[in-house]
Amino acid sequence: MADQLEVEGRDREASEGRMPRVATAESLTGGLLSNALAVRKDAGEWYLGGVVAYAPSVKERLLQIGDAPVVSERAVRAMADNVAQLLGADISVAVTGVGGPGSEDGVEPGTVWIAVHGPRGTVARLHHFDGDPSEVCTQTCDVAVAALDREIQELDGAPC
Repeated sequence: MADQLEVEGRDREASEGRMPRVATAESLTGGLLSNALAVRKDAGEWYLGGVVAYAPSVKERLLQIGDAPVVSERAVRAMADNVAQLLGADISVAVTGVGGPGSEDGVEPGTVWIAVHGPRGTVARLHHFDGDPSEVCTQTCDVAVAALDREIQELDGAPC
């Protein structure tokens, strides 16, 4: 679970002498991802905040996904890139998908895109999770936090 993963701020420094600033953009998780980071040790030193863009219109207007389907690689990349710019973050993580129980816009439940934006670019990955909507959201959050953890670790070489 995400609450078992520690993102340490105080004892690690990025190449510029500080912990990277982190932002989130989330849709299907409805704030769960932001909460998982906000309760971590020293979060006030590195977590800037996030945008919970549950409605497609918010993703389109605020996160500027354009005419991309809301559950797509193009959308999640735009979400990650644009929330980093909006909040002035070094690293961001974005999630969008279908929790279920039914399909949405022809996309099967459990289909989730996760993207991490950082100094080396943006990487997006497609995932398929099983379970009810709550389980899909929990799995999404766990994988997103782990991806963020890896990005931070690769930037500064310190364990998370």
